[in-house]
Amino acid sequence: MKNSDIARSRIINQQLHDTRFKTVSELIKWFGAIQAQEYAHAKWALGMRLNNINESIIEIAFNKGELLRTHILRPTWHFVHNDDIRWMIALTAPRVKSVNAFMYRKMELTNNLLNKTTDILAKELEGGKYLTRTALNKVLAKKNIIADGIRLSCIMMQAELNSVICSGPRIGKQFTYALLDERVFSNSIISNEEALASLAKRYFLSRGPASIKDFSTWSGLTISDSKKGLEMIKSHVTKEVIEGEEYYFDPVLSITERAKKMCLLPIYDEYIMGYKNRVAILDIKNKYAPDTAFVFDNTIIYDGQIIGTWKRTIHKTSIDLEYSFFQPQPKEYLKLVTHAIKQYERFHDLPVNVMNG
Repeated sequence: MKNSDIARSRIINQQLHDTRFKTVSELIKWFGAIQAQEYAHAKWALGMRLNNINESIIEIAFNKGELLRTHILRPTWHFVHNDDIRWMIALTAPRVKSVNAFMYRKMELTNNLLNKTTDILAKELEGGKYLTRTALNKVLAKKNIIADGIRLSCIMMQAELNSVICSGPRIGKQFTYALLDERVFSNSIISNEEALASLAKRYFLSRGPASIKDFSTWSGLTISDSKKGLEMIKSHVTKEVIEGEEYYFDPVLSITERAKKMCLLPIYDEYIMGYKNRVAILDIKNKYAPDTAFVFDNTIIYDGQIIGTWKRTIHKTSIDLEYSFFQPQPKEYLKLVTHAIKQYERFHDLPVNVMNG
């Protein structure tokens, strides 16, 4: 297996080529969690992996609570399925809290104060209320707790990591918080070992071929715990050593000769963020733009490789979109990028104005 094979395999497993899923719920279950730091882009990350789906369908699923948006795994926003949020927080929150500890001290947030603010937030949200961050900040202010900027972010994240609050439905374009116990459908609890095995299985099947270091970076877990998780699911994956590194993936994976589909990947997409080592997808970029450092951006993918970048501006009644390749491309590629833009247009249900030339 070469870098090109790794990239093509990941395209298949990440459902960017001939997706096997039909609903948002099924897709989130497959991935376990999907980074959702940039909400609009994260919705497109879901939409491009499903056929005949538009933005409104994802909004409905989000507002119904089928998928939730919270701080999980690494300390950033992720989409997670309603059924999985409890055990995933229980498994990964200790590590996230450890990472956050320095910032908590810097913001003068003691354990007693964090416990107090969590209790205040919980009481205010009781009874199925959905409140914005601004509204909750006003409640804290009335209790003489100053919580602006990073300090407020730390307070809200700690309440999320304690499984007290999570995302509520949007009110217009505003995000709200809800009590997790009133928002989550299932109360089932699984052991830490079961949770670790489940997360490892979902990761290596949905993102393989990948290494232990990749899994550790994505999940935020230690290398030791990552190895334990892999050991528990070894019957579900196969191993191959590539350039001295052990990679694990679905044993029934069938690599296509070429993944002849062009994708407009959003910033922080799992195809990028799911790995510590991204060398396998940088062959074209490193060949034609070797002096340009890799930056997180909206990227154009073809045959598993990053071949360019794109950007968009969304207006009320239309979208302006501009793209660029690292090198001039044949007409075949121009047709493929046009097809990808049409998919993006259908997803948003808005006309796209291509600003190139």
